Amino acid sequence: MKNILVILGILAFNQQIFAQELALNWKPEPEFGGFYEALLNKDYEKAGLTKFAVLPGGAGQPDPQMVAAKKAMFGLAAADEVILARAQGAKIVALYAVYQEDPQGFMIHPEKKVNSLKELFQSEGTIALQKGLSYTLWLEKKFSPMKAKLVPYTGGITSFIKDKNYSQQCFIFAEPIAARREGINPKTFLISESGFNPYLTVVIAHEDTIKENPTMVKAFLKATRQGWTTYLKNPKSTNEAMQKMNPSMDIATFEEATKLQDAFISTKETKQKGLGIMSLDRWKKLYDQMIELKLVKPGMDMTQAFRTDLF
Repeated sequence: MKNILVILGILAFNQQIFAQELALNWKPEPEFGGFYEALLNKDYEKAGLTKFAVLPGGAGQPDPQMVAAKKAMFGLAAADEVILARAQGAKIVALYAVYQEDPQGFMIHPEKKVNSLKELFQSEGTIALQKGLSYTLWLEKKFSPMKAKLVPYTGGITSFIKDKNYSQQCFIFAEPIAARREGINPKTFLISESGFNPYLTVVIAHEDTIKENPTMVKAFLKATRQGWTTYLKNPKSTNEAMQKMNPSMDIATFEEATKLQDAFISTKETKQKGLGIMSLDRWKKLYDQMIELKLVKPGMDMTQAFRTDLF
């Protein structure tokens, strides 16, 4: 009897580990539109993933750790997070990059007389950003010495609205839209302007998942690419569905954000090789930058950090 209970426990555990699901790292928004499109249009079901689920996340959700611990079959991360996790021994692999260009940046008041990230960090004023992240460390190193005062970013745009000398980090299709709703048309600068340009909203999986379920992983990626292809062409119905799941964002913002993000998802390279593609040169460059920042040590094989042969 004891042995039977142990076996049942193991089976239950394995079912929990290998549930067919994608764990998001935030609430339903346009940055996840293609995943929801594939779910709602039954692309996953047609590909054989009959019980597939897309699970909303929240602030600080540790997708890389969840996937590394096999608590989620698929998750999302930034490319630099994948490198950091692998440096710490996590066996996670990047499979699909939604954002080919990093849509993170900084927004400033239109009255502020700066025309580049470098000028921003070397001018008087306050810049709110999340300290300790790879890109913030890169910017601090790249634009040192700085005149700007760096303060922690706590979310929202309240401080930005109140102070014309206050600048802050943003997603190009998020906080700037909110600022325009408040009557401020901010200028924006992309972090990629500094040369630091990781893939974002990257689908990750555990090495074991890929090894033990290659057919399922290929089916998932094919359906995901189809979902994003359809969503980019006609996002209306999926945006309406996501807005019902996330009423904190109105439908007008969904529509504007969707239009703005297209250029970061569909690029010259994806038009040639397909959505979600990644290159070894990009991964190597990012890895070298992270070595320069002393975030990781030399010696990692970037060919093991991502896969593009599963489409």
